[in-house]
Amino acid sequence: MLNNIIDRIKLPFRKDKELYLSLYHILGIIPHDISYYKVALMHKSIAHRNSKGRKVNNERLEFLGDAVLDAIVGDIVFRHFPGKREGFLTNTRSKIVQRDTLNRLANTMGIKDLVLSSGQSSAHNSYMGGNAFEAVVGALYLDHGYDACMKFMEKQILGELINIDKVAYKEVNFKSKLIEWSQKNRVDIEFHLVNEAKDEHGSPTFRYIVKIEGLDGGEGQGFSKKESQQIASKLTLQKLRRQPQFIDAVFAAKGNRTKMEEEPVENVPDVEQPKDFLVGDAAEAKPKHENPFHEEVFDDKPVSKRQKKDNPKSDKADEDDEFDLSDISHNKEKSREDIIAAAEAAAFGSEN
Repeated sequence: MLNNIIDRIKLPFRKDKELYLSLYHILGIIPHDISYYKVALMHKSIAHRNSKGRKVNNERLEFLGDAVLDAIVGDIVFRHFPGKREGFLTNTRSKIVQRDTLNRLANTMGIKDLVLSSGQSSAHNSYMGGNAFEAVVGALYLDHGYDACMKFMEKQILGELINIDKVAYKEVNFKSKLIEWSQKNRVDIEFHLVNEAKDEHGSPTFRYIVKIEGLDGGEGQGFSKKESQQIASKLTLQKLRRQPQFIDAVFAAKGNRTKMEEEPVENVPDVEQPKDFLVGDAAEAKPKHENPFHEEVFDDKPVSKRQKKDNPKSDKADEDDEFDLSDISHNKEKSREDIIAAAEAAAFGSEN
């Protein structure tokens, strides 16, 4: 049926028909004016000008799609979580529409494969796919209106690829978690810009290091200040969790500064970034279509507590899916009374 519809549409080139099919498979909606989507998939690295000599790329549609996504996802989140406060709703929406999530969606759905760009533009870990995702939403808005965009997000994205409940209760803002932990433990923390430069393609790069009580934490480099600080924060949290000597040194430095001996009052949060809010099983179960893009599958099979007990090796897999907030604090020597009590317990136990 779809092929019959395409045959009736006057598309001058075979490539237009292939793009038409690909867009239908991605959006779940039949495009009307394919010219919107052609612009949406045109990266700024392509030197293309219109008949008036103006540069044509997807930046304007990206701006429009960003605004439309904010409104639509805000609407969906508001209705999905009745009674939740504004802060929770804002945080959930931001995690769904953030560049990293949109970039992964663009890769999974094949949007990135359709983007026209120069070879250099994809040479580093950019957000070209996520930007194109926003531009496609902007094109869909111009082509079909707000209701079509809502249908696309509810059915194609939140209905099949993103588990809205999991993304709502997963924390991926490493900088926020690190700052929250430092404030509760009254630990001094600073973010220092180590270097600001440009890579071989002229893209700006930033390198930040986290200082905790004057000690070097994690160091991260990215294509924005926010990205590099997030990486540095994640590495710092990993260092605090995995290196007891480092957290001991942090609180020793705090003790020297405050002239007081204190232990952490707040445990160091886990830093494994959740991946299971992209539902791979649902995506894999979709009918296979002949199209020019590839699919990426994200596994989303929960492991029961009984399975964990029978298979201890599954613990590592759980760490990838859950934020384990188990007790992590710096070491403390046993007191003399504790040692005596332990010895007495062992002695009385052996007599029975």
